[in-house]
Amino acid sequence: MPATAHIRDKLSQVPHKPGVYLHKDRFGTVIYVGKARDLRNRVSQYFHASRRMGWDLKFNALVDAIHDFDWHVVKSEPESLLLESRLIKDFKPRFNIDLRDDKQFLLLKVNLNDPIPRFVLTRLRKDDGCVYFGPFAHSGSVRRALTLMRRRFHLRGCRPLTPGAADHKHCLYGNLQHCTAPCIGNVTHDEYLAQVRAGIEFLQGSTEELKAELEAEMRKASLNLEFEKAAQLRDALEDMRRTTQDTEKFERIPYKLPVALNTESDMRELGRVLGLPKPPERIEGFDISNISGTFMVASMVSFWHGRPDRANYRRFRMKTVTEQNDFACMAETIRRRYARLKREVEGGEESQSASEPVSEKGGAPGPILPAGSLANLPAPAKEPTVPWIPAPPVAPKLPDLILIDGGKGQLNAACEELAALGLGHVPVIGLAKENEEIYRPGASEPLVLGLDHNAVKLLQRVRDESHRFANTYNAQLRLKKISESLLDEFPGIGDARKQALLRKFGSVQRLRLASIEQIEQVSGFGGTMASELKRFLDARSEPASPMAPRADARGRVPPPRSGGRP
Repeated sequence: MPATAHIRDKLSQVPHKPGVYLHKDRFGTVIYVGKARDLRNRVSQYFHASRRMGWDLKFNALVDAIHDFDWHVVKSEPESLLLESRLIKDFKPRFNIDLRDDKQFLLLKVNLNDPIPRFVLTRLRKDDGCVYFGPFAHSGSVRRALTLMRRRFHLRGCRPLTPGAADHKHCLYGNLQHCTAPCIGNVTHDEYLAQVRAGIEFLQGSTEELKAELEAEMRKASLNLEFEKAAQLRDALEDMRRTTQDTEKFERIPYKLPVALNTESDMRELGRVLGLPKPPERIEGFDISNISGTFMVASMVSFWHGRPDRANYRRFRMKTVTEQNDFACMAETIRRRYARLKREVEGGEESQSASEPVSEKGGAPGPILPAGSLANLPAPAKEPTVPWIPAPPVAPKLPDLILIDGGKGQLNAACEELAALGLGHVPVIGLAKENEEIYRPGASEPLVLGLDHNAVKLLQRVRDESHRFANTYNAQLRLKKISESLLDEFPGIGDARKQALLRKFGSVQRLRLASIEQIEQVSGFGGTMASELKRFLDARSEPASPMAPRADARGRVPPPRSGGRP
């Protein structure tokens, strides 16, 4: 795919500096993250015509999918490696293979509160009061630099937390006199702590004196034709430079949700195709999430000028719906959300009557155009691009557009609730996942604009964010249910088995009613364990009537006998 005018224009702005670049597809999703010593040269290679002549099918597929790219400049090549790893772990691009695991770069830490502090390597930074250095992009360099630092400042490298005389007897560091052996009292605690602080200053970059000594030894070894020793000293200097150089720590990524190239243009296009009097500045999207009728929740996300406004996100747990019914869940969510928002709007200083449409500029939103009228719309006007995004209004306002994740059923349920609240004038649409059809109230046929349409891309971003937010809430409830489950008291059961049981039966109450044969069907449960679990649950169930029939060994309850005593 030859570079488009937009990409060629961005390529001319990329600097000749080290950094990280992110390739994105037409939906704004990051599909590849890479690092470069020279960003301009590296990124431009993707769009050279000669590269397209090769037989690398993966590379050709990547270039075909690139619709846009971003870049981030860093100070050095190690920093670009750290940032690349951070971004790959956060975005998980489909064209990246390396650095997708949960392995972190090495850190150095020392706890000054230990009786005899020591420097150790770790991969996790915790809030434990320790002093941390790193992360380090080159693990070999930091390991060799740690060995050099221990020898230079006579620091211990043994494992015991509080070594004693018995440990010193077999200590290699003490026998080689690499350590001052504070465990047997060769130095006082304050003297050894001064050695540790010297090591800390070394890691913070105070290396000029040691660097001068190593350089002098290297030159002397070279003059004496001891080239192997000179090479070792040269490598030690390079390891020290890599370990002590100042690098930025990339704990957070620049952005979580990829945004479009021009959200203002997408808003105008969406308002045009839907027949709205102005671009929808505030869009609220809804989605339902449940697993077999359990943990029924809903999410509401709010987009302001095409970008997530997370301060106005809301989540709902169903109160009136007791069985799996997405239409009823959507109706309850819409009713609860806009009944409250209506009260807030009417209670404000700028409230209007319930029959009047609420608009930030006072104009009526107007109905969404019926099917077949799209061809009669005028072409979009050439409006100037707004380079800034106004701050969201503080006062409660009705949205300019409501987006329902689903087809006609979910849309009709939402429209009925809005009409009952006197908010039938608020524009509302449904977006079906299969072909991204847009369903509108009163229209028999959906509106199909195509996946490349800017309006559809904006709706997809709202829908996908509402879907993510709903699933996250559902997962939180499931994890909380698992952690607080009665099953924790059952010996020999872990999180995996608890999740398998709750995934199969939905709740502990339903698990109580299951037979041993049904429990045996769950992965990780055999006949013996299923029988023990059944007895465990029966022993902790609510006390039954003394006249009630008892279950047999297989968990079956015999039917009542006809005639005779109960």
